[in-house]
Amino acid sequence: MDISRTEQRILHLLAQGGRIEIEKNEKKRIASVKCLTRDGWHYPGVDLDLFRKLKRKRAVSSAGGGPYRITRRGLELVRAELDNR
Repeated sequence: MDISRTEQRILHLLAQGGRIEIEKNEKKRIASVKCLTRDGWHYPGVDLDLFRKLKRKRAVSSAGGGPYRITRRGLELVRAELDNR
């Protein structure tokens, strides 16, 4: 399965310990999405469409109403980058 460059960046951030937090509106629909790195910094590269793509590919999931984190499937999709620690 082919993954775009922006999807790769987000999956890489999530693999290093980041998370995606969502906010819902009064109709219980997703209103906004934000990606936080493991250090707590906001990463501006995530929008609702990208989040839905990652969710459709089963690369991210939420457990118990918590933030979205990378799944085993997401770890299989992510490619290695030079700045791994």
